[in-house]
Amino acid sequence: MNTIGFLHTAEVHVATFRALVAELAPGWRDRHVVDPSLLADARAGLPVEQRVRARLAELAGADVIVCTCSTIGAEAERAGVLRGDRPMARAAVTVGGRIAVAYAVESTLEPTTALLRDEDPDADLVLVPCLEAWKYFESGELGRYYEVIAERLSEVDAEVIVLAQPSMAPAAGLLPGRIVLSSPRAVVLAVTSVEQG
Repeated sequence: MNTIGFLHTAEVHVATFRALVAELAPGWRDRHVVDPSLLADARAGLPVEQRVRARLAELAGADVIVCTCSTIGAEAERAGVLRGDRPMARAAVTVGGRIAVAYAVESTLEPTTALLRDEDPDADLVLVPCLEAWKYFESGELGRYYEVIAERLSEVDAEVIVLAQPSMAPAAGLLPGRIVLSSPRAVVLAVTSVEQG
């Protein structure tokens, strides 16, 4: 039986990814390590690469290891694991046209735009800061968090919307008729389909 290991920076992601594994890859096991201090320190501009590697080492033995935090995704890739937003970025540039990049934490902007440019140096990006939403995530008011993000995106002119952080994913359900990509489903689907194939 295959095992997928996840490194998260918020406890709320455990349930999200566990449900996706159960839905998309029944029979797979999932393991989770959660360390909110990695995101907090990265947001403060502190080096986290060695600590990212140490936390990832706790998932040794898993068939696949994914770092779900977009802010520390580059550090995770350098450590030899999959960054959770890479399949989403690949899908976004495949759609083509203008790509709206929505983010609720400033520290996510540079890693996400760099990732999209890595997939397509000529990608046409429009940046959509949703910084006012983050306080609702931090206070546990998740419904309001998703609403504020969706309100900010409702009038954005773009062919595809990228939700830069996994915590933003449910906001996609509030944007009917739009192509909205988020990392959780994309990465679980990408990883488990490759392994099963």
